[in-house]
Amino acid sequence: MHTPEELQSYVEQTLTRQKLVREPANLYQPVEYALSTGGKRIRPVLMLMAANLFMEDIKPALLPALGIEIFHNFTLLHDDIMDQADMRRNQPTVHKKWNANTAILSGDAMFIKAYEYMLQYQGGNLRKVLEVFNQTALKVCEGQQYDMNFETMDEVSEADYLKMIGLKTAALIAGSLQIGGLVGGAGKEDAGLLYDFGWNLGVAFQLQDDYLDTFGNPEVFGKNIGGDILADKKTYLLIKALEKGNSEQRLKLGRLVGNRDLDPQVKIRAVKEIFRGIGVGDLTHVKAEQYFEAAMNGLKRINKTEPEKSLLIGLAEQMMRRKK
Repeated sequence: MHTPEELQSYVEQTLTRQKLVREPANLYQPVEYALSTGGKRIRPVLMLMAANLFMEDIKPALLPALGIEIFHNFTLLHDDIMDQADMRRNQPTVHKKWNANTAILSGDAMFIKAYEYMLQYQGGNLRKVLEVFNQTALKVCEGQQYDMNFETMDEVSEADYLKMIGLKTAALIAGSLQIGGLVGGAGKEDAGLLYDFGWNLGVAFQLQDDYLDTFGNPEVFGKNIGGDILADKKTYLLIKALEKGNSEQRLKLGRLVGNRDLDPQVKIRAVKEIFRGIGVGDLTHVKAEQYFEAAMNGLKRINKTEPEKSLLIGLAEQMMRRKK
């Protein structure tokens, strides 16, 4: 079994060998930039680990794994435009370094390149692999639309929010694992269990991300802290604060959310103070742990030994133990 570090290295080496820039260069240079700014390559690594559970030689899965990573970064390009985000992985976002039109078009090219790499898999179940990839891509779009819908909704329930992050974030993690299983030769049941494992892990991962966006260290997290607050995102933290806060706390939040006249740092500090007073950080951790436990229970059902699954378990635990 390959370690996550080995697989990450294989992904980086394979990506480095690709000739991504061609004419017109100003279409492809942002693609190369987006893929070169770092990241732990979690989704392709998870895909390769799932494949490695069922086959020893992972070479047939490497190029499809790049397809997963390119697709993921395509979604980040467009997501950053919609969120008006300035930084990604401690670097200027593509639409800031170039412009929004360039980021949109380069993102479109990345989407097509993702399919090109997925088609490099020549196994007999290519059709099923592409079906999962298509379904996954649509779910990500559906999740993004729900996220945008929330911007104009006065109230968003916890259930609505968990559904949204399941589609926007967890679906790609789940799809990566299922595709990896299919490429490796997993049966229908095990491939489905890999998907369920990834879905629960992805929801837990996003809840942790919500927490870190408010309370994390920007040098470790790779993004400016408080971006969700400034964008008035209806995150799990805000939803629980409005649900659990007393009348005074809810009134203060009501004055802050949607207020674009405040100094950004003043707004971030004020909202964080209310969040701390209500204890929504702890509530977020509890919910994330519930999904993580469900992910681990699902992984146990996959028809492989505990030693064979140990590296996958370790990576999942590492994902949930990011520095705050």
